[in-house]
Amino acid sequence: MDGAIGVFDSGIGGLTVLKEIMNILPKEDTIYLGDTARVPYGIKSADTVIRYSLENARFLLSKNIKLLVVACNTASAVALPALRERCSLPIIGVMEPGARKAIRSTRQKRVGVIGTERTVNSKAYLTSIKGIDPGIEVISQACPLFVPLVEEGWTDNDIASLTAKRYLQTLKDANIDTLILGCTHYPLLKGVIREVLGDEVILVDSAEETAMEILMVLKADNSLRDGDEKAVHRFYATDAPERLAKGGIRFLQGMDLNDVQQVSIT
Repeated sequence: MDGAIGVFDSGIGGLTVLKEIMNILPKEDTIYLGDTARVPYGIKSADTVIRYSLENARFLLSKNIKLLVVACNTASAVALPALRERCSLPIIGVMEPGARKAIRSTRQKRVGVIGTERTVNSKAYLTSIKGIDPGIEVISQACPLFVPLVEEGWTDNDIASLTAKRYLQTLKDANIDTLILGCTHYPLLKGVIREVLGDEVILVDSAEETAMEILMVLKADNSLRDGDEKAVHRFYATDAPERLAKGGIRFLQGMDLNDVQQVSIT
């Protein structure tokens, strides 16, 4: 079926979600919007995040997408109801698939969640998990410095390790057995997170689960793209498109994003 999968994030972190979409749905065209002019969303008010998300969605809808992916945990936490109220096409956030994966993964019903301040304060992961299994204990921790560390490419140095130790000690003391990486940037910090928590703690990266949900939704709607034409991937940024292009090297395993277009969506 014609029509691309539209993906938006506050910046470059959503490229981790896009990577899984491209792996699991290699025939599908995609359009990625990074709202780099207004990143980060994690410290903004809920009303502001909702407004930004609606503007992002309006831009992608103008490109005749067939499905919208909110590849930002903060926006998924607070803006999904407003988006679904105003948009008739399928909308998938990254939180619900991640929560379901954590529920399936935990052995001792002790799940940790790390994310931005807005994501943690929204208690959206807590609500999602408790709504399915009230017996699971959820311990949350905001990690606001993780995003700038990833954006700077400081994912495996002493600063990253010390920051991870400071943030994650409470979760380690709580003896969690599963940790939700509640921000699309955080998968790039898996190494230092494992150093702190140990290999026995299962790390849940919602990107793969989100891509699998997209596959199921498109199958159910008979909307999967067929044919042998090569998929087309388009990239837009609201500011500094070179930042998104540079992010593609780290997030998309070296994919060339030199054709990122700068757009105004307000």
